[in-house]
Amino acid sequence: MTKEKFISQKTALFWDTKNPENLSDASVVEKILNYGDFDDVLELFSVYNKEKVAHIFYEQAKGKRSNYRPEIRNYYDLYFQKIGAK
Repeated sequence: MTKEKFISQKTALFWDTKNPENLSDASVVEKILNYGDFDDVLELFSVYNKEKVAHIFYEQAKGKRSNYRPEIRNYYDLYFQKIGAK
């Protein structure tokens, strides 16, 4: 699945974005991990492999300003460690 098709199927998650098809990969990953359900995350893995999603997540989460809520950050840190994608 392409990123554009994935975004077009998730309009409720990207309601606040004027041109969601122009979002960066990092923005798509952040939005899905923060606000999507687990089925959305599994679909995200069909657009980007787990290692790429983990890499984007850790790059964003390690910064001083992170948009991940603490419980989301902890959950996906544990999840990516468990599946060996860290």
